Amino acid sequence: MRYHNITKDDMLNGYGIRVVLWVAGCGHHCPECQNPITHDPNGGIPFDEAAKDELFKELDKDYVDGITFSGGDPLHPLNIGEIGQLVKEISVLYPNKTKWLYTGYTYESIKDLDFIPLLDVLCDGRFEIDKFDPQLHWVGSSNQRVIDIKKTLEKGEVVIFNDGSVECKR
Repeated sequence: MRYHNITKDDMLNGYGIRVVLWVAGCGHHCPECQNPITHDPNGGIPFDEAAKDELFKELDKDYVDGITFSGGDPLHPLNIGEIGQLVKEISVLYPNKTKWLYTGYTYESIKDLDFIPLLDVLCDGRFEIDKFDPQLHWVGSSNQRVIDIKKTLEKGEVVIFNDGSVECKR
């Protein structure tokens, strides 16, 4: 897996203060994507032990609420295996940190991946410029969803995330 950046003290890509791993590789190529530089799976730099240590050093901080996986697409075929392992490892080492993941795939198409139940929130769906809505919180187009994974698994149907302070549209 390759990555472009690790953002620290991020408050834009999920609830609270987060560390964000921006992976390389996305096959969706959504027109007017906010981050097209991350589409090339050979872009960025290799995700190595030093990068993993950097992530964990941030997650060690009490004030960091969790991690967000973004990109690119964390579920690109060249990323999915390592992302799955990271989600599992972080779930064990940092059980009180939340895990968000952005993907162009829909929940319905990836819900059977073994690490999806370990996520707290999944932002799914391709960005569609004709459905762009600047009023949406955490996603860019109205077809995308901010899914509360724990509640979705409990209810057996997709439940949209609501942190209590922000009403998520949809």
